[in-house]
Order: sequence, then C-alpha cells, then structure tokens
Amino acid sequence: MASQVSTLSYGSRAKGHKNPAAIALLELMERKKTNLCVSVDVTKKENFLEIIDAAGPSVCMVKTHIDIIEDFDEDVVVCLTELSQKHDFMIFEDRKFADIGNTVVLQYSRGVHRIASWSHITNAHPVPGPGIISGLASVGLPLGRGLLLLAEMSSKGTLANGEYTTQAVAMARDRRDFVIGFIAMQRLGNESSPGSSAADEDFLILTPGVGLDSKGDGMGQQYKTPREVVLENGCDVIIVGRGIYGKGEGAEAGVIAREAERYRNAGWEAYEQRIHATS
Repeated sequence: MASQVSTLSYGSRAKGHKNPAAIALLELMERKKTNLCVSVDVTKKENFLEIIDAAGPSVCMVKTHIDIIEDFDEDVVVCLTELSQKHDFMIFEDRKFADIGNTVVLQYSRGVHRIASWSHITNAHPVPGPGIISGLASVGLPLGRGLLLLAEMSSKGTLANGEYTTQAVAMARDRRDFVIGFIAMQRLGNESSPGSSAADEDFLILTPGVGLDSKGDGMGQQYKTPREVVLENGCDVIIVGRGIYGKGEGAEAGVIAREAERYRNAGWEAYEQRIHATS
C-alpha cells in the first residue's frame, strides 16, 4: 500500500520541506515534468559535456563522478553550471563521502574539485556515524546544499540493508535541516517515530539501477524498470546512466536525447499513475 507521502505531488511536497535544495528539486520536477536523473560516468571532458547537453532537456538532475574526468579543469565546472542553467537541472556529485568529520569538511570544500561550490546535492555513507553529517553540514548548509545518505544500493551482494538501513534513517531524522533523503531501492522513513509527523518523514528517494532494456550488466548491477521503482516501490527519482548514453564515452547526441526522453516519459507516467491511484 502506498505511503501518504508517495501519493502527493512533487509540488505539494515542496511546501513541507525547509532545506533549499530539496525545495528547489521538487519544484523543478513539477515544473519540468521529469523525475529523471542522468548519471554521466565518462572520462573525457568533451564527452561529459556533450552527453549532459543532449540529455539536459529531459532531466531534473545530472549525477556526476567528477574525479573520473581525466582532463578535468576549472572549465568543466563553469560549463556544467552553465548547462544546468540552460536546461534547468540540478547537479548531484556522487562523491559517497565516508570519512570522519574533519576529513570530509576538507574533501567537500577544498582540493581540486571544491565540490560544495557547484554541486547542489551530494551524498555520504552513514558508516562513520553522525559526525560525517555534521562535518558536511558545516560546509553545505550555509550554501543551501542538501545531503543524501546511502541507505541501500542496487548492486548484488550489497551490505547496505537491514540494520544498516535502519540506522541510516535514524541518522537522517536527527538532521532534517541538511539530510534531504536517501539513495535507496524503496521508500524509507515512513515508520512511526516519537515526535514525528507525516511531513517530517518526507524524505526524497533517489534510485539507481533503473533500466528499460536490461536486467544486469555482468558486474553486479541489477536493473529495475521505472514502473517498478516509482509506482510499485514509491521512489521519487530514477537514476539512469548507460541506458541513456550507451557504453564507452557516449552515443551520438540525437540518440542520447531520444533515450533520455524515453526514460523521462516512463518515469513520469509511473509517477502520475502513483499520485492518481486510489487506495
């Protein structure tokens, strides 16, 4: 049975959030009619930007692994930011922070990439404990950023389940000002907890491992359809990579644009069925 949160529109849910990044994302999704995030995992700057430009009109978010770009320079960030404004999407650096508070402060704000200066949303493993959230929040909150916790993963044999997932939700509840949701395979955070209300439990759920044409990649990734993820499991954003731009460094722009729109349509159709379903 669908949770109360999952039957609400993205726009109405934005009104219940306080974190600027969460509000901006939900409003963008409603405005642009997309719950698609494209995950761009290529190693060359030119290909990286070409894929984003081609897929941009269909997505609410671009997920990056900025540290795999071999010819990275400051121009990458400048161009990425310009594309986010041109196509109206948010940027999610999939950094998966996993260290003590002091270290993640430096990783987030300093170094070559200076992630906090351009990425609207990032994520972290809850393994180090609450200190990792406090450290990242000290940098991200003043900039209006948001954090996702990795509560579950889509890979075969993952250890991110059971009590690990339960503890991730508990940590998120303690920092609703900065933690806006989870990387997960199903809706989390709707269990009753002391002093909570339905609005308090509205976490965004972003789900990787989404595919229309494949069930796996031979390297442990397991795929589910947008319908399974959004309609049946109550998740909010579908994350798609190779299903949109193909293998290697990316297909032609026209192919990428077509596939991005195909996934956008599938994700949005599943969402509309969910919010219009009667219990």
